Amino acid sequence: QVQLVESGGGLVQAGGSLRLSCAASGRSFSSGVMGWFRQAPGKEREFVAAFRWSDTTTSYADPVKGRFTISRDNARNTVYLQMNSLKPEDTAVYFCAAGVGLVVSRQVSTYDYWGQGTQVTVSS
Repeated sequence: QVQLVESGGGLVQAGGSLRLSCAASGRSFSSGVMGWFRQAPGKEREFVAAFRWSDTTTSYADPVKGRFTISRDNARNTVYLQMNSLKPEDTAVYFCAAGVGLVVSRQVSTYDYWGQGTQVTVSS
């Protein structure tokens, strides 16, 4: 059974940085895609960033482009989201997701496994 465990969330002032981690276990992660999504109170879950395990293909949502970086440690099956220049509007619960397909998708429905989420709060 696939397990995704996020960590690294917290409270930070605007302009600060955080690094989120997602430890994946339960299957081979040499294929498929991994993504980060977020959900603010009263809003739908939205795409943040994603990549494909087999190559360097990545995708970022426009609001985070240039500020957030998704990366991986293949040996540890761990995915990271480095978040810099944080803004109050980045406040949300951040979720790690894994998909067995090969499309680096921005759609929630195309991901098969989800973590429990980690809270990120950015104060102004």
